[in-house]
Amino acid sequence: MASRTQVVCLHEGKAGRSIDPIFIRTLIKAIDPAWIRPWKGNNIIRSVDCGTRSQLIARMPDELRACLNAGGDTTLMVWADLDDDMEDGVQLRREFWNVALLAGITREQFDQIVFAFAMGRLENWIEFLTLGNTDESAEGPRIKHGRQVADAAKVLADRCTRQLVNPPLPPSLAWSCKNWRELVRRMS
Repeated sequence: MASRTQVVCLHEGKAGRSIDPIFIRTLIKAIDPAWIRPWKGNNIIRSVDCGTRSQLIARMPDELRACLNAGGDTTLMVWADLDDDMEDGVQLRREFWNVALLAGITREQFDQIVFAFAMGRLENWIEFLTLGNTDESAEGPRIKHGRQVADAAKVLADRCTRQLVNPPLPPSLAWSCKNWRELVRRMS
């Protein structure tokens, strides 16, 4: 088994105003991947507020280099919203690749990143995990309470660990889960 022990998560939003860190931390801690440090603590997951999606894209190469320089101890995850200007996760991933390429990142290095892209915004996933359905063509309703966010993340973690397939995941969540499963396969 690989020895990675930390996950660095870049995401959109501003500190204290984004639900993303609550969802991300709760999800990863609930999944409890085998390569994460065996002891508990906040140092296993570092979330980085990056503001807008364009700021997130611009920051990614430096954060990837920092993860690579740390050796086998870190995994970079990038969480972003798929807005109306992006058809799917593949198209947005290409945007990240274009910036990485200009920054001198190799394809092998870039392919180590785990991408999680919610169509509309993360609230769509929460709506699905809470109600069992969502319309990804419209932004889900804003959520202001951390408990609902954490509860939804725990539902997703349970689905992941038990490999539940019903109800079927919305397309952006299914695409993001595929990326996570590829990381799990690499880390085994």
